[in-house]
Amino acid sequence: MPVLLSRRLLLQSSAAFATLATLGFRAQAQGTGGRLIVAADSEPKNLNPAIVASNGVFFIASKVIEPLAEASFTGEDRLEPRLATGWKGSADGLSATFTLREGVKWHDGKPFTSADVAFSAMNIWKPLQNLGRIVFANLSNVETPDEKTAIFRFSKPTPFQLIRNALPVVTSVVPKHLYEGTDIAANPANNTLIGTGPFKFAEYKPGEYYRLERNADYWSEDQPKLDEIVYRVLPDRAGAGTALEAEEIHLAAFSAVPLTDLARIGKEPGIQIISAGYEALTYQLVVEINHRRKELADLRVRQAIAHAIDKDFVVRTIFLGFAEPSTGPVPHNSTEFYFSDVPDYEFDVDKANALLDEAGYTRGSNGTRFSLKLLAAPYFNETRQFGDYLRQALAAIGIDAELANNDSAAHQKAVYTDHAFDLAVAPPVFRGDPAISTTILVQSGIPAGVPFSNQGGYANPELDAIITKASETVDGKARIDLYNDFQRLVAEDLPLINVAEWGFITVARDTVLNVGDNPRWAVSNWADTALKG
Repeated sequence: MPVLLSRRLLLQSSAAFATLATLGFRAQAQGTGGRLIVAADSEPKNLNPAIVASNGVFFIASKVIEPLAEASFTGEDRLEPRLATGWKGSADGLSATFTLREGVKWHDGKPFTSADVAFSAMNIWKPLQNLGRIVFANLSNVETPDEKTAIFRFSKPTPFQLIRNALPVVTSVVPKHLYEGTDIAANPANNTLIGTGPFKFAEYKPGEYYRLERNADYWSEDQPKLDEIVYRVLPDRAGAGTALEAEEIHLAAFSAVPLTDLARIGKEPGIQIISAGYEALTYQLVVEINHRRKELADLRVRQAIAHAIDKDFVVRTIFLGFAEPSTGPVPHNSTEFYFSDVPDYEFDVDKANALLDEAGYTRGSNGTRFSLKLLAAPYFNETRQFGDYLRQALAAIGIDAELANNDSAAHQKAVYTDHAFDLAVAPPVFRGDPAISTTILVQSGIPAGVPFSNQGGYANPELDAIITKASETVDGKARIDLYNDFQRLVAEDLPLINVAEWGFITVARDTVLNVGDNPRWAVSNWADTALKG
């Protein structure tokens, strides 16, 4: 169990960090680029985003290792060039051509070329990366006619719409000269990063901090604005709020300050609460269902559970209004794919009870119809709190839910490897395209052990066919129509239950500038983030 960090304990942290914190705020007062001090609530075992495309990794590594493009609030493709300055897909979906940026150097001084892109794509994104395996499943080779052109060749039509949407997430480029001929998964460069980004990896002290320093040779003129970024390891979320109030850190992202503390801390002089910067990182509160369980294989039971959940209450009380009710597997803010014409399950306990009676699961003498094992994901306070709420909601319709709260490793093993659950609370992320977000939650045939995937044994040939067809449909409008059908069918058949969707909150000192200025800000490069002098 995490230990609450008192202000006294925070101030008595390691001498090394105390020095960093003092220098950080002093640099700001002197009007230099300054040292930005940030709360980090975890220490990823692998920091290479080319292998592990997760927010915990991107939060640190995206400042060091860059993708081909980043998400943007503006522009035709809602993308901002990074290592690529242009991209175009062929009409037949069998190739995609990228024009690469001139004058880019790796942090060790070697030139960045198309060979690095080709190596990353064929040797890491396609075979190793959790999301790249989907996007580049049919990638056959990458041609490099010159140092600034990379042509991706596909064995089957691959929607450029998917490739374009996935660029910020799956295309982190690593240096070929440091990885070629090595065991990529075990390469030390995975944790002592060498990239092309605005910051260089400087040092890591386990349990204390990560430190990044300014890349003076960055390709973008007058960037980065900061001299250093220090990620202070604060695994207890209450500690982040205390450190902000004590002016020991500048910023806490990903709702590191508990929602219950926002009203109070937002009144503190010099502190700002910012919701922008997570629009492309929408989290979804989902009830995963083990369809191997006879009762749960009955659609009427799944419908009854959906009717028993008061989504508005969940949004108001658990998320304190920093969320909205879900209608299906694609969130409202996905303007490209969201489809509203799907079945709705209003909160109605009487209807839920009637459905269970109809299904033949009548109440026993103790008022219970049957019992279930409920596992709540431990990653956020909100998922744990929803587990408590769901247990009570199920009790109201005669289902006795035994709630288990495990640590992250035990939870993932129970749900995604051992299938030792009946219902589970999960927070999957929608990353801009259903193919790299929600389809894996309902598609059949996913091997055991793949986290955040369909491990409930649900299989629907019609839904699988839609997913497969969409993966090979090049026409963007036709692909969107297929995902409309996908959303309708998921809402009708309820392989899982979508409850709410939310973005995170950044709490920062008002001395931090340019916070939340792109839809993936927390996991982007922070090249223009600055401190007031």
